[in-house]
Amino acid sequence: MSPRNGRRTGAHRAHSLARQLKTKRRRRDLDEIHGDLKPENAARLLRQEIDPDLPGCAQFYCLHCARYFVDLNSMKEHFKSKVHKKRLKQLREAPYTQEEAERAAGMGSYIPPKKVEVQTQPLEEVAEMETSS
Repeated sequence: MSPRNGRRTGAHRAHSLARQLKTKRRRRDLDEIHGDLKPENAARLLRQEIDPDLPGCAQFYCLHCARYFVDLNSMKEHFKSKVHKKRLKQLREAPYTQEEAERAAGMGSYIPPKKVEVQTQPLEEVAEMETSS
């Protein structure tokens, strides 16, 4: 039961709406997160100024998933979640570089990507307990 003239009516709106929602929920790419894991960037991200527009006033941030949390309990639950563990596994592989792209294109011999050691970030609460005792 397709229309007589063969064109679909109203279908273009649904496609553009889906694209808008996809870009709205877009997270940071793995190579951007690898840049955030460098010590100077990590310290800046973990100790952000209080921002009332972000969840938890930007005080509870997961470096690996690039996500803000409302409180410490929800952040701890996130660290135990399947989503966080899957992201840690993705981050173990070294980021894609231009040299690797050239080798894959035939401009040199292929060298498999290196593995990077990635661990869950330490919680502030645990660090404070160790210093006080």
